[in-house]
Amino acid sequence: MAKFRIKKGDTVQVISGPKENKGKTGKVIAVYPETNRVLVEGVNRIKKHTKVGQSGRGAKTGGIITQEAPLHISNVMLVDPETKKPTRVGIRLETVERDGRTKTLRIRVAKRSGKDI
Repeated sequence: MAKFRIKKGDTVQVISGPKENKGKTGKVIAVYPETNRVLVEGVNRIKKHTKVGQSGRGAKTGGIITQEAPLHISNVMLVDPETKKPTRVGIRLETVERDGRTKTLRIRVAKRSGKDI
């Protein structure tokens, strides 16, 4: 299973794909590492037809629902918090001493500005 540098809650921009999605930005709702896909809020919206049924209280459910569909992770780029432009992500290793033990932390860094994410 691959390890991604994009995580849930990050703001990303779509860099390739259909014309209606390209250039849009949104927050990552979910990351699916087994299929290399991410779900981005407000991007790649599809209409899903659901079967009519009844809820527990007797209300009718079903119809046409608009929801987000997953995008391939290679089609999105993290947005730099400082410049608000897409950037690559780097990793900076930092050693911290706590209770007499040394611990190595992996900190994500925006390559464009050099700031921590």
